[in-house]
Amino acid sequence: MSFQAPLFLLALGLIPLVAALYVAVDRRRRRRSAAFAAERMLPSVAPVRPGARRHVPQLLYAAALAALAVALARPEATVAVPEERAAVVLTTDVSGSMQARDVRPSRMAAVRRAALDLLDEAPDKLRIGAVAFNHSVKAIEPPRAERDQLRRLIEGLTPSGGTATGEGLAASLGLLERERSGSGRKAPAAVILLSDGASTHGRDPIPEARRAARAHIPIYTVALGTQAGTIQVDRKDGTALTRSVPPDLDTMRRIATISGGRTFAIDAGDELASVYKRLGSQVGTRQERREVTSAFAGGAAALLLVGGAMSLRWFGRLP
Repeated sequence: MSFQAPLFLLALGLIPLVAALYVAVDRRRRRRSAAFAAERMLPSVAPVRPGARRHVPQLLYAAALAALAVALARPEATVAVPEERAAVVLTTDVSGSMQARDVRPSRMAAVRRAALDLLDEAPDKLRIGAVAFNHSVKAIEPPRAERDQLRRLIEGLTPSGGTATGEGLAASLGLLERERSGSGRKAPAAVILLSDGASTHGRDPIPEARRAARAHIPIYTVALGTQAGTIQVDRKDGTALTRSVPPDLDTMRRIATISGGRTFAIDAGDELASVYKRLGSQVGTRQERREVTSAFAGGAAALLLVGGAMSLRWFGRLP
C-alpha cells in the first residue's frame, strides 16, 4: 500500500499522546473518588458503576482517529483489473507421445480438460487463441473473446505424429503479432506452450523464443509427463515396441527463460489445470493502483457511531 499524502500519517503519533492523557485523567478521577468516599462505601454511594466497559468507547474513538489519519493520507492499493486487450495463445503439442498414460487418464485427456477449464474460468475479456501442432501445424484459431469455436477445436484434439515445437511457436507468434499490427499501445500478449517431448521436426524453437523476447511476448512453457512415460508403437511385423517419451525439460526451460516467461514441470492433470488457470488470470489482468480513501473514511465513521451508541446505551442512564 502507498500514500499520496503520507505526511498525514504523522497524526498517528497523536494516538499514544491521547491514550496517555486519558490514563492520567482516569487516575485523577479515581483519586478524587477515593477522597470523596472510602472504597468500602462506594457501593452505597454509587451502586451503578460502568466498570471496565467505560474504556471500550474510548478504544473505538482511538481506532477511528487512526483510520481517519490513514484516510487523510489518501491510501492507494494495488489491485488486479481486467485487461481488455490482452491475448493469449494456447500452443499445444498433439504428437503421438501425448498418448502416454503416466498422467491420468492420459496426457492428451489431461490437456483437454485443463484447456476447457481455462476457457470457462479465464476473465471474460481475455482473448484466447490456439495452435495445435505435431510434426506440422494442424489447427489455428485466432485470439478472440468468443470461445465456442476454440472449445470445439480443443475437444477434437487427437495425438499422432512427431513434434515440431518451433513451427507451433512460429504460428503462435504470428497470430499475436498480427493482432498487434496497426494498434497504438502494444496490448499484453503471451504464449502458453505445452509439450511433452523433444522437437523432432521443423525449425529450431530457440530462435523463436528470441523472436518472442524482441516482441515482448513471454512464452510460458509447461512440460507435461514423467521420465517414466512410454507409448506403444506398432512395428511392420505386427509386434509392438515400447518407446520412452520423457518431457524435454531443458529445452522448455530455455524457451521460457529466453522469452521472459516461466516454466512448469507437470506430472498430474490437476496440477496442469491449476497452472492454466493461474496463467490465464495473470495474462488477462493488470496491476493498477486505486485510491481506497473511502474505505478508511467509512471505517472511521462506523467506529465513531458504534462508540457513540455504546456510550449512550451503557452510560446514558447512569445517575
